[in-house]
Amino acid sequence: MSLNLATWPARTRLIILAAVLAIAGLLVAAVQTGPAHADAASGARADAASGTTGTKPTIVLEHGAWADSSSWNGVVARLQRLGYTVDAPPNPLRSLPGDSAYLADFLKTISGPIVLVGHSYGGAVITNAAYNNPQVKALVYVDAFIPDQGQTLLQLATAQPGSCVASSTAFNVVPFGGPPPTDADLYVKQSVFPGCLANGLPAREAAVLAATQRPLADSVLTEPSGPPAWTQIPSWAVVGTADHAIPPAEQIAMAKHAGAHITEIDAPHLSMISDPGVVTAVILKAVRATS
Repeated sequence: MSLNLATWPARTRLIILAAVLAIAGLLVAAVQTGPAHADAASGARADAASGTTGTKPTIVLEHGAWADSSSWNGVVARLQRLGYTVDAPPNPLRSLPGDSAYLADFLKTISGPIVLVGHSYGGAVITNAAYNNPQVKALVYVDAFIPDQGQTLLQLATAQPGSCVASSTAFNVVPFGGPPPTDADLYVKQSVFPGCLANGLPAREAAVLAATQRPLADSVLTEPSGPPAWTQIPSWAVVGTADHAIPPAEQIAMAKHAGAHITEIDAPHLSMISDPGVVTAVILKAVRATS
C-alpha cells in the first residue's frame, strides 16, 4: 500500500513533518557529540594507564648542559597525551646558584603539586631549586648529577674513571666577560660530542645535537652545591648504563646516597632522547607514588 501524504489532512501532515525534523535533529546531535564522548573516554583511559585520579601534578623538566629544552620533546609528547601539564623551561647554564634560583622562581608561578625532573647538570639544579618547596612532591633524576651539600660537578664527574667530559681537551673554550675575561663558555667539540654524549643515536641526529648545543660556563664545574632537596623529597633515578659522560657507577652511587628508586637502562647519556618511553614510565611511577 502506498502512502500519499498529499491526501492526508493538513494537521496530520504537519505532525508527521515535525516528527521527522525532530528525529533528524537528534541524529545530528548524536554525530556532533560522538567525538566529545570519545575524547572523554580517551582521557579516562589515559588516567587509568597512568594510575592517577583527580588533580594531576605539573611535570617540570630541566635540561642539562650542552642541550636545550627540545631534548625533552619525546617525553613531553607522551606526558601531554596522558593529559599532564608539562613545562620545560630553559636552563641558563650560567652558574649553579643562579640557575637554581631561576628555576626556583619559575616553580613559584605554578599552582598545585609538581614533579620535578632533571637531566645531567639539570639534576644538580633541581636538587638546589626544590629545597624547602612543599609543592614539589617528587624528584626524578635522568642520567644526572645528584649532589650532596658542598659537592661540585667536577668532583662528582671524576669520582669514577671514564667520564668523557672530565678533560679540558673535550672542549672548545670561549672566554667571556671583562676585559680581562672573567669566565669561559665550554662547548663540547663536535668531533667529540657524538661518542661522548650521543653514542647509540643515529649519526645525523648526533651531528645536529652537536651543532645546536648550548654551552656551560666553566665556573659552574667548581661551584659547591647547596642543601639537597632529596633529603626532604622522595626521588627516582634513571641510569643509562652506556653513559660516557657521567660514569654509571657514579650515578648509582649518587642515587643510592640520595635514597632514590633506581631504574637502569641500556642507554647513552641522552636516554630521554634514545628511550623516551622508559623515562616517561619512571616519571609516572613517581607521580603514582606521590599522588
